[in-house]
Amino acid sequence: MTVSSFSAPARLLLAVAYPLLAHWASHDGGGAVAALALADLVLFVAIDGLLGLRAAAWAAVLALCAGLALAARTPLAQMLLLAPPMLFNAWLGWWFGRSLRAPREALITRIVAALHERAPAALDPPLYRYTRRLTALWAAVLLLLALVNGALATIAVPDGLLARLGHPPAFAITQEQWSWFANLLNYGIVGGLFAGEYLVRRRLFTQRPETGFFDFLQRMARLGPRFWRDLFS
Repeated sequence: MTVSSFSAPARLLLAVAYPLLAHWASHDGGGAVAALALADLVLFVAIDGLLGLRAAAWAAVLALCAGLALAARTPLAQMLLLAPPMLFNAWLGWWFGRSLRAPREALITRIVAALHERAPAALDPPLYRYTRRLTALWAAVLLLLALVNGALATIAVPDGLLARLGHPPAFAITQEQWSWFANLLNYGIVGGLFAGEYLVRRRLFTQRPETGFFDFLQRMARLGPRFWRDLFS
């Protein structure tokens, strides 16, 4: 068994656990749960190095977790929870947008080409153009989500940025309201766009390698960890 065969399911479990922990922390879970949610993110990023028994990865994770244990007793842990929804969406949006610049191929163009088992340039021209426009749409949606998350994190009370800096916002939302958007609704929007786009693509392009939505998901999974790592490298 390879490291990648363990890291993929482990990363999936950590990805599912994070929004639940973060939402709990924002609903009176306290600093300890906030620190646990952040530790979950640390493990998500470093899982390959940990499973590969790399000393540097273990040292970094232990140091970060020790810092989070100290932060759990302060307001810092709750404040740090404001950042991941904004930063993650911004990073993904930037990556989608970056892939549209020549000589790169758009991210979704590369995924669709892999599913069709051909080079991106060999895709039918209408499908090729569609995948580029879809990549641009994803970039725009993710960057918009990053901006909305940043704005809500600024005006949240009591742990939002302005409140913690001693400047109560003129218009405020509760920490729980911020969490519902950042830790739950965010994923609903992304999932809805993903599923809705698939339905649109089924109507526009009848010649597809998959037989249905679940077969589509299975084919994406079968592309393998190396493909997904290379896609974002």
